[in-house]
Amino acid sequence: MPPRAKLTKHTSPRTNPSMEPQEISGWERSRISNQDPKTLRTLGLMKEDNLILPGDESFLTPCIGYRVTLVDHLIRGLSTPIHEFLRGHFFVYGIQLHQLTPNSILHISIFITLCECFLGTHPHWGLWKRIFFIRRNSSRNVAYNVGGIVICVRPDVDYFDVKFPDSIQGWRRRWLYIREESVGSQEYNIAPFDGAAKIVRRRSCDAEASEEEKTAMDALMKRIRELQNTRGKELSGVQITAHFLRIRVQPLHARKNPLWMYAGEEDVDRVSEDLSVKDLERLFRPFYSLSKNSEVPASCRVVPYSGSHSLPERSPPSTVSPKNKRKRSETEDSGASKPAGLAAEESSPEDGDAFDPYGDAGSVSSFFASSSAECGYVDSTAQPPSAFSKKTKAGQECTKALEAKLKISEEAREKAQAGAASVEELRQRLSKAESALSDKITEQIAREKGIIDRIEAQSRHFFPGRNDERFELLAPKDDRLLDALSILELQGDLARTNLFDSRAAFSRLFPHFFPKETEPEIFFALVKRFLPKEDLGLAYRRENLKIGVEGTIALVTNSGQEVDWAKAGNTGKIKKHKWKALVKDAKAHSRNIIDFVKPKPAGSTGIAKMEVK
Repeated sequence: MPPRAKLTKHTSPRTNPSMEPQEISGWERSRISNQDPKTLRTLGLMKEDNLILPGDESFLTPCIGYRVTLVDHLIRGLSTPIHEFLRGHFFVYGIQLHQLTPNSILHISIFITLCECFLGTHPHWGLWKRIFFIRRNSSRNVAYNVGGIVICVRPDVDYFDVKFPDSIQGWRRRWLYIREESVGSQEYNIAPFDGAAKIVRRRSCDAEASEEEKTAMDALMKRIRELQNTRGKELSGVQITAHFLRIRVQPLHARKNPLWMYAGEEDVDRVSEDLSVKDLERLFRPFYSLSKNSEVPASCRVVPYSGSHSLPERSPPSTVSPKNKRKRSETEDSGASKPAGLAAEESSPEDGDAFDPYGDAGSVSSFFASSSAECGYVDSTAQPPSAFSKKTKAGQECTKALEAKLKISEEAREKAQAGAASVEELRQRLSKAESALSDKITEQIAREKGIIDRIEAQSRHFFPGRNDERFELLAPKDDRLLDALSILELQGDLARTNLFDSRAAFSRLFPHFFPKETEPEIFFALVKRFLPKEDLGLAYRRENLKIGVEGTIALVTNSGQEVDWAKAGNTGKIKKHKWKALVKDAKAHSRNIIDFVKPKPAGSTGIAKMEVK
């Protein structure tokens, strides 16, 4: 489904930011600098409709088809659709994207690059569990939600010494929206955003590599130690990070090809052109807090696997005696490619020691070699028996074995053909499937039309247009369903904003109208208290007038004059022009009296009357 059209609403700005809900869930208003979009655009991540920068909204509301991510995650190798290895972390540990710290994202990027570029294998979950573990992130008895999960290297494992900075300034406030993209038949890669979701420790968080996995990973761990400790060719985490930044391939992206098939500038998985030296250094140095004197590695000391430096071939076990030297064959003299076994024997020592999970155990030459070994036929070229002399007894036995295997294969093929459905039957099945699909499409169209009509009716019901609000689609997708949902969602945002403002206003008025009562927690009950049968404003004005009259009596009494209050209270004998004249004479002294009284409003637990100090 395409992303929701971008929206704009013409309404007054919020006047009460203290009620913003992101404070409740632990989020802060996004503070993306002017430099951040330039950096993302330079990295090739600011593509059309791929990222949406937040405006001045006070709470996180990702559009349909979008998720919440952070700038520091993107510059450390994240891109959508995400790599299946990262997706596995979300489902195994039960966490969300925003709960991983930037250093944890960089750990996963380095691990994937290490496996694909220097170990020649896909990221292995058993190897990950042997090297890393996760823990909660907290400070001063405060458990974080944003960045609440930290990936750490196990203390008993000999791994690359990656010295990340202990603190990254302001990264939690640099959030934005990224479009969610799915791969294959999966519903989604990144879990739907829930800013208030709590981190629950699962049993999988404490999972360690089993003894079988440790044994299977011995070869990979040995290769990692060799990469770190080979004199003159030491590999480091800094070099690995600089490598994936230079080749412009995001390790955490669901790529078409693994990194050992990297094809240079024409590679389909590149997100941008090569970075300049200045841009690379500005991006790279904060990852490791490098000083100005420390140089960014221009290359790795170990040549990574790529299209120009392919994975080494695994040589089959040789059964030829060391004393017997193999004669040079006509194939080698002609300059043609050598057999797999010989090519592996003449490869460099560095390539020969590398762990290779993609050996030639399933190749055709290996099949003939294994068959020849079973028959007792020994030759390092591993060619089919038909190419050799049938005079020897071993050659004759090998030929018989191959003929027997060929006969078994033919019988299996004939049996498969006999059990296969006829062409006509397959056509009938296809016709029924097409008819069922057509009915399903018709049903889906009718269902979508009903949904559209209902959403439009709800939208008109929700906002009848009495508040002069105008809603516009900046880039409509010409999809009635998506456009109707977009307008309804915008109206819902405005309604939520008005509800928060209304709650704040009623909360401030409540202690003045109901001084001896407790404010209701439910908004509906709070509003209902302001809707009694009597006029609350009239009662409030009468109370204030009573206070003013009593204060006037107190001031007159303090002046020492003798006043007959019964006669003064008989207002029926006061003529209107005389009353105005008396009020006019009193205005000259009212300011001094008010300054003396110094009225102040009562608090929530006090009374509604005007008090004096």
